[in-house]
Amino acid sequence: MTATTRSPQEVFDHHAQALGAGDLEGIVSDYSEDAILISQGDTYRGKDGVREVFTRLLSDVPQASWQLPTMVFADDVMYLEWRAQSGDRHIDDGIDTFVFREGQIRVQTIRYSVSTS
Repeated sequence: MTATTRSPQEVFDHHAQALGAGDLEGIVSDYSEDAILISQGDTYRGKDGVREVFTRLLSDVPQASWQLPTMVFADDVMYLEWRAQSGDRHIDDGIDTFVFREGQIRVQTIRYSVSTS
């Protein structure tokens, strides 16, 4: 299946699988060359920006267990609430918005805070 034939749900399913596996390059492959990510108040562009954001997230909660309690798709937009647990580090307030285009993620906002227990 080529990138242009994937539905937003199919793109996100692959994204979630790659994230759960800690597969950084698999995550990056779901984004367009001109992707824009806005995370924690900063803007990142392109696949290098995606790589930077997810390198940080994967180091914030290494080998995490992910929960995605709220996913809402509306055409090419998705709203996501999520949690992650990694040892004594956890994220309980993750909120993302995705905009999909031509079988890839074109825009994403990411907001979360890491806590320790």
